[in-house]
Amino acid sequence: MHCDTVWTEARLLTMAGGDVGVVEDGVVAATDGRITYVGPRDGAPGFQARETVACGGRWITPGLIDCHTHLIHGGDRAHEFELRLAGASYEEIARAGGGIVSTVKATRAASEAQLVASALPRLDALMAEGVTTVEIKSGYGLSLEAEGRMLRAAGQLGRIRPVRVARTFLGAHALPPEHAGDADGYITRVVEEMIPTLAAEGLMDAVDAFCEGIGFTPSQVRRVFEAATAVGLPVKLHAEQLSNLHGAELAAGFKALSADHLEHLDAAGIAAMARAGTVATLLPGAYYFVRETVLPPVEGLRAAGVPMAIATDCNPGTSPLTSILLTLNMAATLFRMTVSECLLGVTAHAAQALGLGHETGTLEVGKSCDLAIWDVERPAELVYRMGFNPLYRRVWRGK
Repeated sequence: MHCDTVWTEARLLTMAGGDVGVVEDGVVAATDGRITYVGPRDGAPGFQARETVACGGRWITPGLIDCHTHLIHGGDRAHEFELRLAGASYEEIARAGGGIVSTVKATRAASEAQLVASALPRLDALMAEGVTTVEIKSGYGLSLEAEGRMLRAAGQLGRIRPVRVARTFLGAHALPPEHAGDADGYITRVVEEMIPTLAAEGLMDAVDAFCEGIGFTPSQVRRVFEAATAVGLPVKLHAEQLSNLHGAELAAGFKALSADHLEHLDAAGIAAMARAGTVATLLPGAYYFVRETVLPPVEGLRAAGVPMAIATDCNPGTSPLTSILLTLNMAATLFRMTVSECLLGVTAHAAQALGLGHETGTLEVGKSCDLAIWDVERPAELVYRMGFNPLYRRVWRGK
């Protein structure tokens, strides 16, 4: 078999077929950035490769996927962190003019070049831990011009760095100051102006919203989802983070790719997600950072067969986290997820949460050759360690 590159002397976690898929003595081959063989060395075809990489018994997983981030933003919210330490709640800070709206002010004041420059160190930190695909949301512009600038900046990151960027429009993130007291009017702008215009410019891959008491109501979110559907875009939802407004059920009704956070998700929401095939994206960094006390219903999701993804939720206010590996440890320690669930959560299930399961997230013939090669003795080390990065080599599209 002719190929560009073959990786030998490797142990594989294919993440295919709903399990981690261990191959003890494995080989991966790629041509033109696509996997052409993956499997055991015994029985593999003979390879005529331009390059052979001997992995020395190291483990190969699919490149990791951070499927929920807010990497593009202006400023930071370290002062609010101090306020929370002094006892202020997330809702109190938001209602006092802090929270998302404070980041909106800083983001609106930043140029596209400034947004790219400030996001690059965050992206580089993720890539250094094996991330080959990252989702980046807008949502700190809250105007047509500023939201478009955020999405263009996200696209620039995917051109500057060897990484796949999925762009999500989150115009329904918060109420901008100029629409204070007029949430319905702002949603009208989102559905009649922002979504059609930004979709026509090809700036987004999905549409998200924040369904919460300090965000938007289910009826307002429904309008956003209907507008997204009208332009052929899939939807996602920040749901059940602080209360249960049954947003997950609403999202499932639109066959949403994912519902995210989910600390207050109930049995009806779980059942709806299971029927719709909607992924549960769990965000332990936010749970940890805001000192939540209500755990997401991991056991219920597991019992119902709902795929669980894990992501950093990297954002300036509630999860200033740029380590996907620490996120894995948090998911296991705080949410009691298994090692296999954690690893699937940043590979196969994360790809599904972005609608990219056909392209990446598993080691299978025909998929993009996105690999992370790890200098570990057993896969559990990727979840077990804190503050230690065992990445040996990162491969994106075969390079």
